[in-house]
Amino acid sequence: MAITAAMVKELREATAAGMMDAKKALTETDGDFEAAVDWLRTKGLAKAAKKSGRTAAEGLVAVAVEGGKGVAVEVNSETDFVAKNAEFQGMVASIAQAALGVSTTEELAAADVAGKSVADTITAKIATIGENMGLRRMATVEGDTVVSYVHNAAADGLGRIGVLVALKGDNPAFGKQVAMHIAAANPAALSEADMDASIVEKEKQVQMDIARESGKPENIIENMIVGRMKKFVAESTLLGQAFVINPDLTVEKAAAEAGVEILSFVRLEVGEGIEKEEDNFAAEVAAMQG
Repeated sequence: MAITAAMVKELREATAAGMMDAKKALTETDGDFEAAVDWLRTKGLAKAAKKSGRTAAEGLVAVAVEGGKGVAVEVNSETDFVAKNAEFQGMVASIAQAALGVSTTEELAAADVAGKSVADTITAKIATIGENMGLRRMATVEGDTVVSYVHNAAADGLGRIGVLVALKGDNPAFGKQVAMHIAAANPAALSEADMDASIVEKEKQVQMDIARESGKPENIIENMIVGRMKKFVAESTLLGQAFVINPDLTVEKAAAEAGVEILSFVRLEVGEGIEKEEDNFAAEVAAMQG
């Protein structure tokens, strides 16, 4: 596979590796981006363990809570300018309220908002505001206590990052602290049992390869991996992370001291995981010149 300058640039931005190292990693892995990241990590050449997501879509995340249920909804727009528009904000807030009565994104699209379906409401708003929009996703949690938090709120219950926390027990003040922790730490899962097994196995293999580069015997490597994987799981799961309010405690221990159990959480960030096509101005000019 031909390795392009754009591929090298993307890998360098994701890992902070040198240009020649990034090119070699892509060559060694036949252009497979994720494999190239792992190759760089194995060789100790990747300065960033995780690739930061390239956010393309703008828009808002809205959160709403009613009784023991909480919902978070993401509605996208083309520009951040529209996300600051009062009409758009009002629409997204109304969609979040409608989400309290449904279970899936598909059901939400068909749900009623002021006599129209959510899908038709968005279509009408596209016509009046003049920018493409879309309902992307929703998520729900349920518990004895449900707490919401919006980071950098654009309006009440609306912002770029929305968090929900469901607790067994009654301690909303602690729930708010956990929600703020989640917004900042972005855990991959609640606990080790909830983690994607393929991600855990992939990390284990990467750590094995890194350890083998040291030339140590296999029995020593096995012991090294146990510790490294324990650290990986702790840093990746909410219950295992050091609590931002009191780093001497894990979130799980802090919850126990607060007299509650964390049942589930949701963290939605605008545009998370959507790639944006970047305009290449130089290429456009060249094309116009024939």
